[in-house]
Amino acid sequence: MVKRRTAQKIRKAHRYLGIFLGIQFLMWTISGMYFSWTDIDEIHGDHFRKAAVSQTSFSGLLGTDDLQSPKAISALQLMDIGGSPYYWINDSELINARTGVRKDGITREEALKVAQQYMLPELEVAAVERLEAVGAHHEYRGKPLPAYEISYSSPENIKAYVAVENGAFQTVRHRNWRWFDFLWMTHTMDYRGRDDFNTIVLRVFSVMGLITVLSGFTLWFISSPTIRKFKNRKRSKLLRRIWYPDTITTDDKEHTLYRPCRRGRTTGRISLFWGYFREIRKSR
Repeated sequence: MVKRRTAQKIRKAHRYLGIFLGIQFLMWTISGMYFSWTDIDEIHGDHFRKAAVSQTSFSGLLGTDDLQSPKAISALQLMDIGGSPYYWINDSELINARTGVRKDGITREEALKVAQQYMLPELEVAAVERLEAVGAHHEYRGKPLPAYEISYSSPENIKAYVAVENGAFQTVRHRNWRWFDFLWMTHTMDYRGRDDFNTIVLRVFSVMGLITVLSGFTLWFISSPTIRKFKNRKRSKLLRRIWYPDTITTDDKEHTLYRPCRRGRTTGRISLFWGYFREIRKSR
């Protein structure tokens, strides 16, 4: 058994680690429960979007040789912006597919028409704002800027985002998504950008959490009455065998408690119980 001083040190380390890590353990548990009980499609806001977006068919479009683009075309995408066809070329140029005129971003009215193609018709627009830059914790972080933020009148505080540069519909954000985003930050412990799962803080807390759990198992082992009874029962059986020499086995002779009996019957028994007493004191 472990000495009392060692056991106290383990208890103290376990106690202080538990206090230090307890809040983070609680956040891991709460966030994990929220992740497992929510529908990821609802978190993405799919229930605020149309199930199927109708694709507009266009005719009379210019060929690539007729476009006023000084660069060779490596990527081309046909965009529907307010009912008009546009080519999005090389992820950098927006050109009217009928006139060949270059367009420098979309207007507020065009952004509303793009959002109407994707969002449910019963949603009422409350405000439209143009975003030039966002912070590291903003709900639109990591996406193309500038962009139009379209807010809807709803208890869920729904917002849709449309990129200014090419008129592409980007994403939907709402109340449940923001709760998910906050809990994801506490789960990954990325308090800078919320999206990095390999932070040093997370690794340190994971190691410390493992140490806390292992120290708890160690405390259970050294203080468990069941383990103590098992050890005492084994020691008692050995003492009875030593008291009656006819029952001694080869394995018993290798035990430390048997050594005093080699001095003689009476002296050996006295030394035996003195050694047994010291063993009990060490185990407490």
